[in-house]
Amino acid sequence: MLILAVDTSGRHGSVAVLRDQKVLATVGGVSDQPYASRLFMDLDTVLGKAQITLEQFDLFAVATGPGSFTGLRVGLTAVKGWAEVFGRRIAPISVLEAVAVQAPARSTLVAPLMDARGGQVFGAVFRSRETADGQMQLLGEEVVLAADEFLEWVARQTPQGQVPLFLSPTMEAIRPALASSRLAGAQIEEVSSTLAPFIGRLGYARALQGRLVDSLNLDANYVRRSDAEVNWRGP
Repeated sequence: MLILAVDTSGRHGSVAVLRDQKVLATVGGVSDQPYASRLFMDLDTVLGKAQITLEQFDLFAVATGPGSFTGLRVGLTAVKGWAEVFGRRIAPISVLEAVAVQAPARSTLVAPLMDARGGQVFGAVFRSRETADGQMQLLGEEVVLAADEFLEWVARQTPQGQVPLFLSPTMEAIRPALASSRLAGAQIEEVSSTLAPFIGRLGYARALQGRLVDSLNLDANYVRRSDAEVNWRGP
């Protein structure tokens, strides 16, 4: 199965080509270039590396959030268009799950997080399942909270006596708050911010389970409202 995986959730975006779970090519990195142009430049690069054309893909896997409103909209709109034109299905993947699956095999309880700017983090708690594809079970919901509030929320979410492994490509967003919290002894681990390969592998697992959507049912999971919604004042 040929898979195109796309992550436009933040400044460190990426695109990857996979055959089943094997990564054939990846492009990613930090950029301030708008995704309206960057995504298609990255797409041309990764297709050239893999020597594959867009119509050859069997599946599109895409980050649905949380993350940048503008970035996510660009990625989702592009994938919707490709899926509609070529009659393909889509695997919608959580950014936080793509972070969580990078946990070491020994970890059973993990708390992935991403910098949400303004002193806040996007985060969640996952429990690993005993499956070959390393899938994770979400405990509760994905949230956006101030760093110290997130740590208190994690403490309430986890079973008594268990401390999760904290995972993030942006660990400085939580490190100061963690040092002064009741979870101060928790282990933290920095992971890759190039998420497209992990999004592709999760997409492959979703395809095997039949957990896919079409272009009409693909939607974003922003977790929080946009600034425009927050600041809007109705009559």
